[in-house]
Amino acid sequence: MAKEPAQARNLIARGFAAVEDLVYVGLGLALAVSAVALLVVTAIGFAGKLFSGDLAANIVPLLDQILLILLIVELLYTVQVSFREHAVTPEPFLLVGLIAAIRRILILTAELGHPGGAAATLIPELAVLSALIVAIAISLYVLRRKGTTDKVSKQP
Repeated sequence: MAKEPAQARNLIARGFAAVEDLVYVGLGLALAVSAVALLVVTAIGFAGKLFSGDLAANIVPLLDQILLILLIVELLYTVQVSFREHAVTPEPFLLVGLIAAIRRILILTAELGHPGGAAATLIPELAVLSALIVAIAISLYVLRRKGTTDKVSKQP
């Protein structure tokens, strides 16, 4: 009689694992399509700006789009690791946070250069983002030092 509840639990756990895999596959596909679409749009926009001579004036939005693509790819990697290992590791999430913070700093510093940019409101945000980047970098260093980061990237 004790085997029936254990079998039911095992069956339910396998069902949840299958649903989890299905969700990860759906998220991965959505992220992959988004990354490729954004890459194509960015490449076309880059070529258009390059040939029209407007590249220098539009370098910040171009860099913003490139960092967004990188952010999406890192999210895709996070989904891949979670799908493969059925475990959540902190390193991919920290990398996504680091890229997002750097992306925001680049946008804020570009806004500071414009005459209409309100430096008084942007400087505190830059300070907080800078502290966040330092904290994430220290966290990544500690994780790598302790050997707790994922070793999945070395596998094919």
